[in-house]
Amino acid sequence: MFATTFGRLLRFRIMPGQASDIVSASALLEGRQAKAVLADKAYDGNDLRARIAAMKAEAVIPSKRNRKISIPHDVGAYKHRNQIERCFGRLKHFHRFATRYDRRTVHFTGFVHLVAAMIWLR
Repeated sequence: MFATTFGRLLRFRIMPGQASDIVSASALLEGRQAKAVLADKAYDGNDLRARIAAMKAEAVIPSKRNRKISIPHDVGAYKHRNQIERCFGRLKHFHRFATRYDRRTVHFTGFVHLVAAMIWLR
């Protein structure tokens, strides 16, 4: 689970492969200020939306299809989500990151820090 700003890695949390990313999203927002939080449909949950509202930020998250009442989002702001996808693309250029060769979480975390610093300097 990653939090980015302007297409650069801001925070991350290593999660088990079978866990949903929305579980750690609230913790990544802890202590942060933002005008808007952009995310894809996987993060469309009432608890996360309440957490974002408590930050006095706008939740730019499209509604899931199975939501009974669709919640509108700012389509213009959502277009900036491509910066997040480009950040993942840059991270995945490092084969060790994309395949997660490291068996120990501490080693993988260290590598993510290194890659994030290298990307930040670009």
